[in-house]
Amino acid sequence: MKKFTCVADIGDINRALNEAREIKKDRFAFSQLGKNKTLLMIFFNSSLRTRLSTQKAAMNLGMNVMVLDVNQGAWKLETERGVIMDGDKAEHLLEAIPVMGSYCDLIGVRSFANLVDKKSDYEEKVLSQFIEYSGKPVFSMEAATRHPLQSFADLITIDEFKTKERPKVVLTWAPHPKALPQAVANSFAEWMNATDYEFVITHPEGYELAPEFVGKARVEYDREKAFKGADFIYAKNWSAYSDPNYGKVLNKDPKWTVDSKAMSLTDGAFFMHCLPVRRNMIVTDEVIESDKSIVIPEAANREISAQTVIKRFLES
Repeated sequence: MKKFTCVADIGDINRALNEAREIKKDRFAFSQLGKNKTLLMIFFNSSLRTRLSTQKAAMNLGMNVMVLDVNQGAWKLETERGVIMDGDKAEHLLEAIPVMGSYCDLIGVRSFANLVDKKSDYEEKVLSQFIEYSGKPVFSMEAATRHPLQSFADLITIDEFKTKERPKVVLTWAPHPKALPQAVANSFAEWMNATDYEFVITHPEGYELAPEFVGKARVEYDREKAFKGADFIYAKNWSAYSDPNYGKVLNKDPKWTVDSKAMSLTDGAFFMHCLPVRRNMIVTDEVIESDKSIVIPEAANREISAQTVIKRFLES
């Protein structure tokens, strides 16, 4: 495996889940794979779960780990070509990337959408430059359009908690005080579409995701209809995708907050969220603290998804 940016890179879903189960039984069974190998984790944006889980996963495999926060203690990096660098950015990514690659065996990159230029975001300019110029295998720790380690962990969690072979999974938009990227929603949709689950996306009009991520999912603007009979509710906010409103917050309708009344429409569904979560905007205290909330096991599975992916890099 040379890169991991989307569900297509993981190959057969069932095989990936079997590997994850094997790792979860004994996290240290493959600790010799990473001996004398170094992972470099590069963060252009903040992180809690991604940083801790990915570092732990690499350590479980015996790797050395270096962490670079580009915004703390590093030169400010220019990412665009053709720029006259007479501002506050002292180094270009095109020099920085191969230098970084010379110090490690594997690179993880976290770089969010800027939500200003859709074309630039959806071309994944930062991540794609690491893949092209680092000379090392690269995986995404969340990019402008996808968050594959999170989505793989979500899949593992659903696999563990499902009570039927083909559960109904609902991705629901929920309000948030500021504009957020579509990456988690895009990625979750992409991974659910790779299964045979019944998959529904529900959101207010204007929050349609890019068609390539919606895929075969049923889009339902009536949240009550979407929630009816659901086995899993995955709540997430995202800003508008379609022009001319790209990156904008169109509304903060509190009717879309996931509360007990909404969950009562489901078939005893489990509640999921990638975290961090804005309580009483995305979800009420009552729901996230209920025995049907699986946000903590979901977060814990970030270690397992990362370790499965890193293990594959080391084996190849």
